Parts: sequence; structure tokens; C-alpha cells
Amino acid sequence: MLRERGFVIVPGLLSPERCAQMKQVAQRQLLEAAAPLEFEADLRYPGAPESKHAPGGHTVRRLLDAYQRDPLFREWATAPEIRGWMELYFGEEPRLSRTHHNCMMTKHPTYGSLTGWHRDVRYWSFERDDLVSVWVALGPETVDNGALWFVPLSHTAPFTSDRFDQAKFFRSDLPENQALIQTAISPELQAGDVVFFHCNTLHSAGKNISDDVKFSLVFTYHGASNVPLPGSRSASIPEVAF
Repeated sequence: MLRERGFVIVPGLLSPERCAQMKQVAQRQLLEAAAPLEFEADLRYPGAPESKHAPGGHTVRRLLDAYQRDPLFREWATAPEIRGWMELYFGEEPRLSRTHHNCMMTKHPTYGSLTGWHRDVRYWSFERDDLVSVWVALGPETVDNGALWFVPLSHTAPFTSDRFDQAKFFRSDLPENQALIQTAISPELQAGDVVFFHCNTLHSAGKNISDDVKFSLVFTYHGASNVPLPGSRSASIPEVAF
């Protein structure tokens, strides 16, 4: 399903108990503003504060380097069930990238921005465009609190560069792109549900119009033979074999 569709959802892969523990850690680290952090104002996506001096300027977008943040996050990143899925997909030993994703995503009400349509591989540098991100919901994820949207089958589509803007976001102003975007779906997730999605799958995320911060833990993997290109950002931090 992952190779054919570009994403697959596995309900309840993470237990409710572990979800609750992870969310408590994330909430505490968010309250403490425990570095390293990425702020909404750093990205300037639509709906984000214009600067750190504007209202909401210190709204956190991501708690970075989740692998090093807490043993609970590290254990999940290299859990047997993750290794099993990734071995089946890649047909070889998996590697965890500590450069890409490797974060606790937070989506805040009011100042949490929306994310335009894109492929993650736009800023990754590997021998092959064959990586998979693993996104676990630590609470309900719906259209109202900024859930993910995916365009099925888009991971195999051969797009020309003019279909993307200068920041490599998929241009929603083009009729041919609009037709594709209209096929997108937003799967509703519950705590412990996991989404595996390909690095070339077009996806986006809306704003959080609920009253609560949404927490999602996301890691990215590739096969051992698909190495990051020397000198690139993808090769800047040692990977994790497990």
C-alpha cells in the first residue's frame, strides 16, 4: 500500500499508555521552552507571526532533535515495530536520519501556521529519493486542529520544476495542480495511530482552529544502501542504525 499509494495508516500502533507518557514529556518541554526549538516566526508560513517581536512571536513550531530529547522518544524511533515496517519496505536494514524531521511537531491555536503543498524531498540530499517518514499522533488529529492532507499516488508523479514556486511549494494557482489537489484526503487520526508516507508524496497541513495544542512525533528513515550525499545537510549529523 505504501509503495502504491504513497502513504499508509496503521491504527493503534503506539499504545495509549506510551502516547500519554510522550505527550506529558512534550508538554513539559514546551512549557520549559527546552532548546533546540523552531518557532513559527522563523518559518513565516501563512498565518505565522511576522517576527518574534509580534504577538505570538514565540509560538513553537517544533521541538527539535526528538531522538536526543527523551528516552521515550528514542525508544519509539528505534522500536521493533518500526524496524519491522522499514525492513519490509526497504528490503534491507533501515537507518534513522537525525537531520530530517526528528522532531515533536506542535500545532498551536491562533498562531500555528498552515503548511503549503510540498514534497519533503525538496530539501533532502540522498543517492535515491526513497525515504519514509513515520508520523505518530499523540492525540486526535482532524481538519479542525491542523491535520495532514495527502494527495494519493503523487509520490510517483513526474512533475516539472515550473509546477513549484521558488520555495519549492506546489503551486496551488495552476489549474493542473488544482485538479490534483482536489483529490487530496485528510485521514482522521486518534492517539497512537501512525502514518507512514513517502518523501515524494504531496502533503500539506492546515491551521489549528481548536482550543488545544496538537502534538505529533515524526522521524524519517531510509535504507542502509541509500546514503546521504557527502557535504550536504543530509550528511551533517551521524545517522542511527538499529
